[in-house]
Amino acid sequence: MATFHALLPRDRFLHLPDHGGMSSASRRCGVEIEFTGLSLVETAAQVVALWGGEVREDGPRDLRVTGGRFGTVKVELDISLSRKWAEDVAAQVLGDLVPVEIVTAPMAQVDLPEADHLVRALVAAGAQGTKASLAYGFGVHLNPELPSDPAALVSVARAYAICEDWLRAADPLDPARRVLPFVDPWPRALVTALVEAEGWSVQDLARAYATLAPSRHYGLDLLPALEHLCPETLRDIPDDHLKGGRPAFHYRLPESRLDTDDWSIAYEWNRWCVVEHVAADAALLARLARDFAAQDGLLTRLQGSWPAHVSEVFLASDLPARLGLGSGPSG
Repeated sequence: MATFHALLPRDRFLHLPDHGGMSSASRRCGVEIEFTGLSLVETAAQVVALWGGEVREDGPRDLRVTGGRFGTVKVELDISLSRKWAEDVAAQVLGDLVPVEIVTAPMAQVDLPEADHLVRALVAAGAQGTKASLAYGFGVHLNPELPSDPAALVSVARAYAICEDWLRAADPLDPARRVLPFVDPWPRALVTALVEAEGWSVQDLARAYATLAPSRHYGLDLLPALEHLCPETLRDIPDDHLKGGRPAFHYRLPESRLDTDDWSIAYEWNRWCVVEHVAADAALLARLARDFAAQDGLLTRLQGSWPAHVSEVFLASDLPARLGLGSGPSG
């Protein structure tokens, strides 16, 4: 059976939908890419060669490329240890298991293809992603700016809750990535609450998130956005999970598949765009919420029928046309 997922392009970036009558055209997105095979200096050199700028040293494991075409780009070892000596030991012992990470400034949507140009340059220089080794579990994080309409945050959260099983089933995570504490699925209690959350305010969402999912270790981490919008509701969240508020989603489910020929940042962006388009379509979101509530049982979930149902609903809706995918395959 053909699936909606098979329609998603890998060579072009789809558009974000407008929310609440407010345009999303000016919304930007930061990109974070993890990989191994290159040193910090070699990685920074690739950024400079492609985007310009000059390299500055921020520390023994941190470089910064400034003055380039797309703002400041950080190049760093992705170690989150609190003591310098522990970081040094970890870097020496773990070697390639500690990825280099590129963190871009927020980029205009029209400039996002440059992220794929950078990926191709990194691969040509020797960079390796998750599929290069059974032990690797590297990720790509997308940080789309929040819509201008604050209520859209609730709609996007509801759409993600409804679509997360589909996202994971349509393109399963690598086993090495699944065991890392960074891409857990949202707790079922939060999903159930969001499915029923029609009419919620951002504060309602924050209170539910703080109670039911008080962690940053999810495929979609809403804590930065909620800390930006209503920090007073997050007082009970452990301090080590609050890294500062910012007006952006933190979507960390994508994998860094630099070693796969048909993989691209565009592909991962387009999967996120589907979630936002569902959120922006009140009728489609309501339909899926009703269907989810009707099937929400352990046996049904274990049988895997929900992701297939989501795909069928997408194909039968006007979502392919709104995304510019054409009629696509039927099934």
